[in-house]
Amino acid sequence: METVIYEKRGRVAYVTLNRPQALNAINRQMMADLAEVWREVQVDVDVWVAILTGAGERAFSAGADLKEAAQRVPEAQRAVFWAEPSESPLEIGRELWKPVIAAINGYALGGGLTLALSCDVRIAVPQAQLGFPEVRWGVPTIVGAIRLPRLVPLGVALEILLTGDTIDAEQAARWGLVNQIVPSDDLMPAAERIAGRLLQSAPIAVRVTKEMALRGLTLPQADAVRLGESLRRLVRETADAAEGPRAFAEKRPPHYQGR
Repeated sequence: METVIYEKRGRVAYVTLNRPQALNAINRQMMADLAEVWREVQVDVDVWVAILTGAGERAFSAGADLKEAAQRVPEAQRAVFWAEPSESPLEIGRELWKPVIAAINGYALGGGLTLALSCDVRIAVPQAQLGFPEVRWGVPTIVGAIRLPRLVPLGVALEILLTGDTIDAEQAARWGLVNQIVPSDDLMPAAERIAGRLLQSAPIAVRVTKEMALRGLTLPQADAVRLGESLRRLVRETADAAEGPRAFAEKRPPHYQGR
């Protein structure tokens, strides 16, 4: 793939947006490559955690490639009220129950910030800049406008979305958009330390917990509890569910296999 670098090291998948000359702006080819990568991460039983970052030292992703968008011929207006489901990795990522860490190494704007918000843990360098500038260019923010109010207070989300202003890493941390701020040379090591902590837990239990946390946001509490109990019963039948208590009783670290 020309726009995304994908590699595996042990149980960790490394996904790198690879258009540094364009601040890793997301064009059609990158969208297609990312969709392929997330599907691979989703089905690969040997991958338990993923780390997403951008190539170069300036940007995680500056968002949509506006130069490409300016050359695009507008589609004919269609008399439909509902768009067909998107194949964008921005949507696919919501169905990826394996944990994903965003290592934000610079600008995370527009679709780039939407990508970061699709991750479960976000760490950033001090010089990172985050925001949704789309409205300043005549384009509404859609997926980011769905996700952001679920992470920060509504007033904060609307200020970011409607002004198009960027915020620095410190402000993002105060508002809960990033978990940690680390020096540039410690960004990937910090992401790997978090990945290492995640790998200590049973992977199936981690995925079910993530799924419940996200699905529970949109379900009535009673329905969420019913779903949770059903998933809990399924997890109880796994080998890992037996290994955890056995390791505790034997006073040793558990050896999980994802089964």
